[in-house]
Amino acid sequence: MAKLELDGKQYDLPTMTGSEGESAVDISTLRSQTGYITLDEGYANTGCCVSKIAFIDGEKGILRYRGIPIEELAEKSAFVEAAYLLIWGKLPTQAELSDFSSLLTKNEMLHEDMKFHFEGFPAHAHPMAILSSMINAAGCFFPQVLEPEDELFTMQAARLISQVRTIAAFAYRKSLGLPIIYPKPTYRYTANLLHMMFSEPYQDYELLPEIVKALDLIFLLHADHEQNCSTSTVRMVASSKANLFASTAAGVCALWGPLHGGANQAVLEMLGEIYRTGDDGSKFIEQAKEKNSGRRLMGFGHRVYKNYDPRARIIKKKCDELLAVLKKNDPLLDIAKRLEEAALSDPYFLERKLYPNVDFYSGIIMRAIGIPVNMFTVMFAIGRMPGWIANYKEIIDNPEGRIYRPRQIYNGPTEQHYVPIAERISI
Repeated sequence: MAKLELDGKQYDLPTMTGSEGESAVDISTLRSQTGYITLDEGYANTGCCVSKIAFIDGEKGILRYRGIPIEELAEKSAFVEAAYLLIWGKLPTQAELSDFSSLLTKNEMLHEDMKFHFEGFPAHAHPMAILSSMINAAGCFFPQVLEPEDELFTMQAARLISQVRTIAAFAYRKSLGLPIIYPKPTYRYTANLLHMMFSEPYQDYELLPEIVKALDLIFLLHADHEQNCSTSTVRMVASSKANLFASTAAGVCALWGPLHGGANQAVLEMLGEIYRTGDDGSKFIEQAKEKNSGRRLMGFGHRVYKNYDPRARIIKKKCDELLAVLKKNDPLLDIAKRLEEAALSDPYFLERKLYPNVDFYSGIIMRAIGIPVNMFTVMFAIGRMPGWIANYKEIIDNPEGRIYRPRQIYNGPTEQHYVPIAERISI
């Protein structure tokens, strides 16, 4: 028990310890016992749930999915298998993985009537706006979406994971005024997305194994990351018993923010700005070290990790391998390499533990593949979908779950009374 003293009285509050040793004070009875609530803007010190899905130790640079280190999954697994692991809590058998993959293939096509929804968006519509809208729309074509049966949930999850990439590809083609390319059932998950984005009616896109593996790795590394903004949003919406499609559409909206999923886009925008000034990155780095310069090194450091982001170590290697294979001559990629080298050797960044994070390298990889900047966050959403679904399932499966309803500290006017409009004085 933890002891809390307030107004001369002492209260006992239970404590708990997670399976990895992290400790918490249970304040669920704080208000009823004391009349007080806690104030923790941004929730940085607040545990909103007890979860079995992902574990992060920011001090040591650890990330595990269901207990399995991200390094092992990156080396030995693939995105679809990691999705199964996150959602159902175990690695699938060969038969289970085959059945799940078949279910993804079976559900990859959108209802033909959804094409009319795409036509309603203006050509300049952001793909994330289309993605969130179309995920919600997809739920309308699945009337049993609110049914809780396990078998039906499996179908819901497979349909959502499969169709999110189809929606993404259609949105991309729509933004360019290009004809829609339908999925091929013979292609695996990530290869099919690339096919739908980059093939033409008269010529299939060349699926280089290095490109397919690099994008699949990006999806795997983004599949879950504990209680971030978008995942917490999904759980918040799910706590009201909203359906899976509505809850994950809300997650897309949260992910869209530049402080969350838009971070990898910000990296490329920074590189573009540096290039336009004729800088090779050296001046920008010096400016970033000046407190009042307004310059910020995007893609470095992380809210949670006070050590090297473990995903960044993995994706850096893949990034180097891909660029060597593609032999890309891109000035922005050259600037990125200079920034990386400087940040990993400059005492200013090392002392502050501002290491390159996963957003830095994923942005570079996607640019090298040919994915446009406005699609970066969409790729993030495709990767994060299994984590959102797993968190949704954890909420729905909890028989003691309650609707999320945070409190607040009110700091507005005290009681006042309505003044008729004729008596109001303009200020």
